[in-house]
Amino acid sequence: MIAQTDLAGSFALPGTSITVNRMGYGAMQLAGPHVFGPPRDTNEAVAVLHDAVESGVNHIDTSDYYGPHVTNQIIKRALHPYPKGLVIVTKLGARRGADASWIPALSRQKLIDGAHDNLKNLGIDVLDVVNLRVGGFTEPSEGSIEEPLTVLAELKRQGLIRHIGLSNVTAKQVAEAQAITEIVCVQNFYNVAQRKDDAFIDSLASQGIAYVPFFPLGGFTPLQSSALDAAAASLEVTPMQLALAWLLHRSPNILLIPGTSSRKHLRENLKAASLRIPAEALANLNSIGEQEKES
Repeated sequence: MIAQTDLAGSFALPGTSITVNRMGYGAMQLAGPHVFGPPRDTNEAVAVLHDAVESGVNHIDTSDYYGPHVTNQIIKRALHPYPKGLVIVTKLGARRGADASWIPALSRQKLIDGAHDNLKNLGIDVLDVVNLRVGGFTEPSEGSIEEPLTVLAELKRQGLIRHIGLSNVTAKQVAEAQAITEIVCVQNFYNVAQRKDDAFIDSLASQGIAYVPFFPLGGFTPLQSSALDAAAASLEVTPMQLALAWLLHRSPNILLIPGTSSRKHLRENLKAASLRIPAEALANLNSIGEQEKES
């Protein structure tokens, strides 16, 4: 029997033995409101993770600063000992204040401490993939990332990290990073309406590097587009399902990590893997991004 996620295809991370289904899962929403504190229903959060893995998801995106510590502890409770082939990708570079604020954590010691927190709360000895998170909330910042990335490269040499990715970066920063260590994935803000990374995605695809859009459905401000709504209605699917399917169609190196704390929404998201978009609807969706670029 073919798992629904298999219909999205798979992607091999460059220079690794890791192959993941392109339809993954993002754990951020398993934490409480504003990604802070415990969830309203921990049992439902555990059930969501069970359903995701049983549906063929083998790529889970998380971070120990979600909660903080909450999502990793729920992942451990739900899935440890982890099934063979499950890839857990985490992030370093931030921490949470007592007021739920997001605070950069890019010093050597904070990165080392963050790696050990992830190891402890996930209950593992080595992290599959770690993304260095830099820049602002949704936009990259110019400047060198050599100093923090060198710390992650050291942790990789020590055997605590297998592979390294980047989050919220520019093409120039990726090139700088590649002189320090191999980069297997990039995680930036991108969706059907937010298309600033179009050329960047194509460049990464030519190098075989995965591109993982964060906020693929708009994030804290859900996607709103009359063109998206009309196309979804014509195909008898939800706008969010169509937005995810468009991303899968956009480029074969795109990996999806839509998040939810609801099994119902999880199943709706996973159905996007089987959605095929007719040419006319695809053209209408592509025009959304063009309109955003011109505005």
